[in-house]
Amino acid sequence: MTAPLTRDDCALSLLPRPGSPPVEWVVTPGLVAYEAAVAEMESRVERIAEGAAPERVWLIEHPPVYTAGTSAKEADLLDARFPVHRSGRGGQFTYHGPGQRVAYVMLNLTRRKRDLRAYVAGLEAWLIETLASLGVAGERREDRVGVWTRRPDKPAGLFGEPAEDKIAAIGVRVRRWTTFHGLALNVAPDLTHFSGIAPCGVRQSHLGVTSLADLGKVSDMAAVDVALRHAFEPIFGATTPQPAER
Repeated sequence: MTAPLTRDDCALSLLPRPGSPPVEWVVTPGLVAYEAAVAEMESRVERIAEGAAPERVWLIEHPPVYTAGTSAKEADLLDARFPVHRSGRGGQFTYHGPGQRVAYVMLNLTRRKRDLRAYVAGLEAWLIETLASLGVAGERREDRVGVWTRRPDKPAGLFGEPAEDKIAAIGVRVRRWTTFHGLALNVAPDLTHFSGIAPCGVRQSHLGVTSLADLGKVSDMAAVDVALRHAFEPIFGATTPQPAER
């Protein structure tokens, strides 16, 4: 296990150059089809890389869908009960659906630091800070991507390993040092939908999936969005709200 990077650790690497414009913060209501979201990201990333558009964080929800990252293994698709989309992001299989806050993060690392490991650590720190403000202790793991929380109320593993549940997934891609895809935080999704896959290839009995609602915490999406924005700015810089594009 490794300790999470502190907010200051990430801020030193990932705050933009002085004078950079604020990051657009866009929240789209309703459900956005996965393919449409990817097409929008592709277009936006090109414009950001060319200096023709500001950076953006886009908060949305998807209809139920399984997505496969570049490391996905076919054996981890256990029950294709929802559409399956092959994605250019890193990582393996994951689920997106109503009640899950997906944050697509489109930042120009040339304005910050050309260091993909620092960027992923910054996303983890952002999630950990957000969860802490909502009463959940999120943690990083050296051998597992995403953010995890300990579950002492659940059975330990075969060799006494403590039970832990994943509450947020991370999968990113970078083109011309501009990031896209991002993270998914489980607010109040139907957790049974994760049983159609081995999420991120994890199959151990003591490792599962949870959500804010499952943990008895705040599960109002608007409140979660406020917490996300508050935790984002000290790490990645100032934001400005923008109307949603559909």
